[in-house]
Amino acid sequence: MTGDESGDRDADGDDRERDDSTRALDAASADGDAPLAAVVVKPRAEVATAGLRAEGVYDDDRAVRAFDADTVALPVTEAPQETQVRRVVRQPDPEYRSRDLADYLRDRGWSEDDVAAAPGSWAVVGSVVLVDDGDYHDDAELGDALLELHGDADTVCVRSGVTGVHRTPDLRVIAGSGDTETVHVEHGTRYALDCAKVMFSPGNQAERVHMGDVVSEDERVLDMFAGIGYFALPMARADADVTAVELNPEAYRYLVENAQLNDVTANLQAILGDCRDVDATADRVVMGYYGVSERDDESDQGEASTDADRNQEAFDYLDAALDALEPGGVLHLHAAVHESELPDGPADRLRDAVAAAGRDATIDDVRTVKSHSAGVAHVVVDATVD
Repeated sequence: MTGDESGDRDADGDDRERDDSTRALDAASADGDAPLAAVVVKPRAEVATAGLRAEGVYDDDRAVRAFDADTVALPVTEAPQETQVRRVVRQPDPEYRSRDLADYLRDRGWSEDDVAAAPGSWAVVGSVVLVDDGDYHDDAELGDALLELHGDADTVCVRSGVTGVHRTPDLRVIAGSGDTETVHVEHGTRYALDCAKVMFSPGNQAERVHMGDVVSEDERVLDMFAGIGYFALPMARADADVTAVELNPEAYRYLVENAQLNDVTANLQAILGDCRDVDATADRVVMGYYGVSERDDESDQGEASTDADRNQEAFDYLDAALDALEPGGVLHLHAAVHESELPDGPADRLRDAVAAAGRDATIDDVRTVKSHSAGVAHVVVDATVD
């Protein structure tokens, strides 16, 4: 029995007897192994659910469904012995609901306050789950819950940011095998990487897809900050002729491996070094780097240098980009911009900088990729430069 002394009453107020539920279950035995549900009147659904949970027979994997106009079917794993219900039936067509992280954390005894403080989002990169650093109830239990939620993953890491010009991730393993090397597949492009050694920003996915869509066959592209091939690989897979430059030796190693993995070695030239030292001629130039501080974070949660600092770092490479870009070519410049400056601020600054170099820029688009930090957006300015 629950605290509801009236039990489960029918329309004229009489208590339903326990053997009524038993007979209903017996009558449904022809449905074989179909899961069970306890039928209660709608006003008692919340109280009955609490009672079923207390008995340990409530089935969290299935959804509550209407039984008729006045009752609902509460999913149970077996017929309740303490909670009064109107009847127990089998559900030959159960509706399973997707369990979320909160469910798995509650299974581990987390309080509602602890669950509320758990991460609301995380990234799955291949077989590695990446969660932003935070003050969580128990990191190990959080990691185990994420592994249970994502059955194909084998490692969970907390990320605290990226450091230095090479944008090296600051990670610590909290669950699983500890193997941070993986292959991430995104719209047919395969990215091999080690999440502990090179950064990968899941929030840039739409932009990676976009770059593969906008290039033309045999178009000459210079990717000035190629990384492991974030933008270079989709463009090369679209049959553009891509020169991909990367300064970080670890990222460069994966760039070369990924060209082979995606079978684009014929139209992707990987160069290890500073993009300002590369002699190239291009119809399109991608500037996907806008600077990092000592604790900047590709997940957009770390301490950050000022917007002006980031933008200045991006514009420091503009002369090299313009030297490579043919008249009539397209420039894609990434920048971190305060939302109050959008959309005109970054476009005006790029137009003025191109004019100072003796050329003209027509702004084709200012596109927000994702939120960078509170009030700051990661944007891309597309411009045709004559």
